[in-house]
Amino acid sequence: MFRKLLSVPPPLPCAFRHFSICELPPELAQLQQTCRAFVDSQLKPIAAELDRESRFPKETIEQLADLGMMRVTVDPEYPGGSGQGMLALSLIVEELSRGCGSTGSIVSIHNCLYANLLDRVGSREQKDRFFRKYSCATLGAFALSEADAGSDVAALSTRAVEDGDGFVLNGTKAWVTSALEAKSGIIFATVNPELKYKGITAFLVDFEEAPGLTIGRPEEKLGIRASSTCNLILENVKIPKSNLLGTIGGGFRLAMEQLDRARIGIASQALGIAQAALEEAIAYAKQRIAFGEPLLRLPAVRTRIAEMAVRIESSRLLVRKAATEIDRKLPATKACSMAKWVAGETATFAAHNCQQIMGGMGYVKDLPAERLYRDARITEIYGGVTDVQKGIVADQVIKEFD
Repeated sequence: MFRKLLSVPPPLPCAFRHFSICELPPELAQLQQTCRAFVDSQLKPIAAELDRESRFPKETIEQLADLGMMRVTVDPEYPGGSGQGMLALSLIVEELSRGCGSTGSIVSIHNCLYANLLDRVGSREQKDRFFRKYSCATLGAFALSEADAGSDVAALSTRAVEDGDGFVLNGTKAWVTSALEAKSGIIFATVNPELKYKGITAFLVDFEEAPGLTIGRPEEKLGIRASSTCNLILENVKIPKSNLLGTIGGGFRLAMEQLDRARIGIASQALGIAQAALEEAIAYAKQRIAFGEPLLRLPAVRTRIAEMAVRIESSRLLVRKAATEIDRKLPATKACSMAKWVAGETATFAAHNCQQIMGGMGYVKDLPAERLYRDARITEIYGGVTDVQKGIVADQVIKEFD
């Protein structure tokens, strides 16, 4: 179980009883409450400031590492490893994102795309080297996308050329989350562009031992502003053959498997944002008087709240189904894409309706509603835009009828 757990708070107030739709094992219920207590006491009070200043939440990440939440699915034999599954990680990301979408994104991407992949596929020597050299609070990056190769992964142009006892990498990776803070990363390159998917290969790169690697300027983003997003420029970056992750040409399969897990993380982030929007809307509608009564009594407001609640609970069921399928080692591509698609749209829907209920106060920075709306939008974009998820779901459903 997680180390140094915060004291478990009293029974959940009625505002949180929605989680009973999917009864959790006692240890996961305790984890959920621990995360919620941390978010309410430590994260929500600083979320607006982090967003406004585009400031990386360094102290928060260190606290989460102490709680075992930065290497959630990593074997406990490694420092900070908690040995938990995707359902546990989903619960953590959902709760963190309820307080701060940026922090939820940082924790989700580091865990789902870097730490989990290294733990699953890395050799003993690789895991010993990368998990022990850096503290469990140190982030890792995942560099797959390029300016002209986002959803079309086969189009990536970053090259890996075998050179004696190593490989030389050249190219530019785009949209790399936490690039400024990361000390190492998993970088995808092709050994031969003509091979398309079959040439894609994954490499572990220690940023401190990679002359020729440059981090580009942080992107100015609409939302999740406390997380950095940068290019990685590789100019004759020499890495040893021992840093090959998996096999030559096996990178595409690894990337697709990991993106399934990342979509659970993104869907969980979307859930947390949507839940926060619902809570903000209800709290405001209770105290705001219009036409001689609280907004909460108006039929139009009640309809919006009902629609938000139904979408959130439906999304939560899809997310937990997808996480459970991964944990049971079942084929989960369809479930993961369904979860990301529906939860992402739910986050935007809930944030939009929160603003509508709050009127002008939903549009100003004095209250969280406008930040929730900005943070929600990314959940329909990164990890594969919603249109791509619909295509994946269609492919998977049609295969079931072959």
